[in-house]
Amino acid sequence: MPYRKAPKPSGDAPEIRASFGDHSDPSGRERRHYGIGSAKGFAIGEVYEFVKETVEHEMADLGPGNIEDEVERFMTALHRSEKELKKIERVTTRKIGRLYSDLFQAQIMLLKDPVLTGNITRRIRTEMKPAHMVIEQEFGKFLEHFLNSDDIFFRERAADLHDIKDRIIRNLHIRKLHSWVPEGSIVVSHHLSPADIILLSRSNIKGFATDTGGKTSHISLICKSLNIPIVVGLGNFSQKVVSGNRIILDGTEGVVITDPKNETIDAYLKKREEESKHEADDSMLAHRNAFTRCGARITAHSNIDFKEEIEHFESTGSEGVGLFRTENLFLDDLKPPKESVQQAYYLEMAGMLTPKPLVIRLFDIGGDKLIYSPVKEPNPNLGWRGVRILIDVPEILDAQLQAVIRANIHGNIDVLIPMISSIEEIEHIRQTLDKHYSHIKTLTPEPPDKPAIGAMIELPAAVELIDEISQIVDFVSIGTNDLTQYTLAVDRNNLIVQDLFEKFHPAIIRQLYRIITTAQKNRCRVSLCGDMGSDPLATPFLIGCGLRDFSMVSSDIPALKATVGKYTVEECETLTAECLKLSSSSAIKSRLEAFVREH
Repeated sequence: MPYRKAPKPSGDAPEIRASFGDHSDPSGRERRHYGIGSAKGFAIGEVYEFVKETVEHEMADLGPGNIEDEVERFMTALHRSEKELKKIERVTTRKIGRLYSDLFQAQIMLLKDPVLTGNITRRIRTEMKPAHMVIEQEFGKFLEHFLNSDDIFFRERAADLHDIKDRIIRNLHIRKLHSWVPEGSIVVSHHLSPADIILLSRSNIKGFATDTGGKTSHISLICKSLNIPIVVGLGNFSQKVVSGNRIILDGTEGVVITDPKNETIDAYLKKREEESKHEADDSMLAHRNAFTRCGARITAHSNIDFKEEIEHFESTGSEGVGLFRTENLFLDDLKPPKESVQQAYYLEMAGMLTPKPLVIRLFDIGGDKLIYSPVKEPNPNLGWRGVRILIDVPEILDAQLQAVIRANIHGNIDVLIPMISSIEEIEHIRQTLDKHYSHIKTLTPEPPDKPAIGAMIELPAAVELIDEISQIVDFVSIGTNDLTQYTLAVDRNNLIVQDLFEKFHPAIIRQLYRIITTAQKNRCRVSLCGDMGSDPLATPFLIGCGLRDFSMVSSDIPALKATVGKYTVEECETLTAECLKLSSSSAIKSRLEAFVREH
């Protein structure tokens, strides 16, 4: 069952359609394949089936006379792999700046890791096994931990390790890197690595479709930066097409259409014209403050993963960082970053932003993300994660809070606590922050300001406690993705049940109304940082609830600023009241769609 509907065919563009040839299908063979739209936009074009070469190995053990040759072969493969990654790093920096080039620098560092390389060379010598076998086994120790994780964010990072392993093994056989595809193709593959995306994008690729992957995978994030649409999580789609097939790839709706009919192509071409016009109109509003039609001020902040994203704020009209996810600092080295490293990182970000705000979410990590953890949980999403780990592993919390405090010399940093389910958790973090601040204050003639404390509202338990929570914190931030997941017991990345992940479920919108109105009653700042903030259908409902602070992907900010100017607060409040009385998701969406059409 598809979890989203594809756009309805409409419009007429015969002269443009002719350039694609006549692809009408009287037998009705047009098919829609549903996955996860991870980078917005769509493309119409021909498939290039990108199949990675597999290398055949001889499994026999080495003879005594071949051991040093095998070690030398391994070291040569490491050198070749490093040269390739340095080239990819340069291409990445040239195409999208340093935003993701650090990813390849981290891979280069892993290639040079003396423990990893030392273990491999030692085992080649002592066990007399061929290099490829030892590499598979050593990387397998990490990959098993990653792939068995119940956390989608962590499973997706396994792809990066796979890329390094496969690169070394390919270079053992001195195979040439495959990076050429026909210009203007839509690349379809079972799996693509970040390096594949960067290198293939040089051929002006129109879009990507993969059987694997998720919204937070590196390939999805890189495609967003490159403005190339991608649909991931398509199952076995790569087996259903061959090079030369004409398809439509819709990275916004998460659908790929094979053998598209003429009218379907027409509809997408018309959609392209309309989107181009809207984007031009929205970009004109990006640098202005956002107001409703009646003059209510709406603020638009950004959700970011890397400090390099701040460089693009000027073009999007972002008013600061409403959510900085710090997990990438943790995962790049597979261990907690040092306090000094964190302090330098946060300080640079705060300096780039001042006087705009920087909201730093404390490490939102699951028990399975701690490489050194002896714990193997059956369901980490409902176990040892978020604030629970921060409390139980004080060295992680202490280092991060001290780094944040010392970095707050501009006074624009706030701290956000993840996965709150009790008042005691908030009190523990506050007391720890106060303790470190008091100590730092005694050491510094001109101490930094104490960061404000906020709580993520993403568990039903936190919604039940919202009155108490909003009285003891400085602000709350609503994480609609996890709130929906935990309320409806649906993993949105699970293809079996993803159609049940419904952000307009009556239970969800009633929770949002309760959170926003209660926080405002208690004079507590409230923002929303989940995907719902980027949905134009949700915007008038949220304004009607009283929300005035949105945090989202930076590229969505111009559209938000354009959208809010169409409505008055009174109209939105009436809409919200109507939606709260409805008892089904379909009825709520129908009412929201009608409201948007009216305006």
